[in-house]
Amino acid sequence: MKESSEKLIIGRREMVDFPELELYEIEAKVDTGAYTSAIHCNNIREVDLPDGQRAIHFELLDEGHPAYNHKAFEFKDFTVRNIKSSFGDVQERYIIRTKVIIHGQAVESEFSLSDRSDLKYPVLLGRVLLRRRFIVDVSKKNLSLKAKNKAKKRN
Repeated sequence: MKESSEKLIIGRREMVDFPELELYEIEAKVDTGAYTSAIHCNNIREVDLPDGQRAIHFELLDEGHPAYNHKAFEFKDFTVRNIKSSFGDVQERYIIRTKVIIHGQAVESEFSLSDRSDLKYPVLLGRVLLRRRFIVDVSKKNLSLKAKNKAKKRN
């Protein structure tokens, strides 16, 4: 196990990038009480492909979000899992794996596809993604973005 000095410190909210999904500087809530990470999406549907495989199609974010890009995504590699919401309700959700960049560190992790339109943050970062990589300082926010901007100024 890594020593805490090797872990990056992040705040209660961070700006993250999803390069494989063409989404950059998306505000995420860091939630050490959540097990799985989640990303806001809509128009989720399972489809049959011509080769007999199943895939899911979805759009990330929604028209009200400034980073919404109207792009539909298709994932052949997905699972379906029961996820307990913060209200204690169990929901069946699609799970995908994708890369997220936090504080300059690229992390491959699972994200549940969820309608978060009624929530303030389109992305939630849970314990599975955070463990052994980050320490959360709840008195701080946007440390990743501040470090990114500082690095840009140096170059």
